[in-house]
Amino acid sequence: MARTRLLIEYDGTEFSGWQTQPGARTVQGEIERALTVIMGSTPPFMGSGRTDAGVHARGQVAHVDTPEPVDAFRLRGSLNGLLPESVAVLGVEPAPEDFHARYSARQRTYHYHVATAPRALDRLWRTTLRSTPDVETMNEAAQALLGTHEFSSFCRTRSETTNRVCTVHHAQWVPEAREGDWRFEIQANRYVHGMVRAIVGTLLEIGRGRREADSIPDLLASGDRRLAGPAAPAHGLVLHRVEYDAPVFTPTFA
Repeated sequence: MARTRLLIEYDGTEFSGWQTQPGARTVQGEIERALTVIMGSTPPFMGSGRTDAGVHARGQVAHVDTPEPVDAFRLRGSLNGLLPESVAVLGVEPAPEDFHARYSARQRTYHYHVATAPRALDRLWRTTLRSTPDVETMNEAAQALLGTHEFSSFCRTRSETTNRVCTVHHAQWVPEAREGDWRFEIQANRYVHGMVRAIVGTLLEIGRGRREADSIPDLLASGDRRLAGPAAPAHGLVLHRVEYDAPVFTPTFA
């Protein structure tokens, strides 16, 4: 068996998420169909994690197993020739047999993009806010997310995930190049279902003065999703980077 890893970018607008689902168009399903055309059968294929319907990725990592080693350059070209324009394979490289796109991952970074003025060109991956929130207060509140916590308060109520303990290493709103554009950066070892969007929705309520900046610790302790803010729209969320013990695609993707 030969294991190969892929670095994938996609616009999630037209997809029902990453994971293959019966009767639904997904990113994983599109890649598996392309791999089947190239290889004559569907090889084992695994991504670093799921993204929900409408969520995008700049740095999704996946691996595929084949009986023999593949030509990375040819595989990348073949995949990009078969995939829709909303999915792009940015890199292909051999991987050690013990590499696993999901279980070997150590950190995952998400970015949530917002604009405080109407945007046309990037409206499909940036949420427009009606008013400018207090970013300083939101960043003050976000510091309470750092460390290891039980994140049931930010997990979808119907989630089947039983382990909801995550360790957050970074959580901060930062300005982007265009005035009025901001992104929320969060890096953690793992996430529960809907966690980032629920956190963003809650921080935006704090930034609008609808809840106190020091309310996050009590909210985490409650374990009650009903007490947190609404989930921010899916289209503002981007899986930015997945990190491993050894560098993956570092020369082409930082």
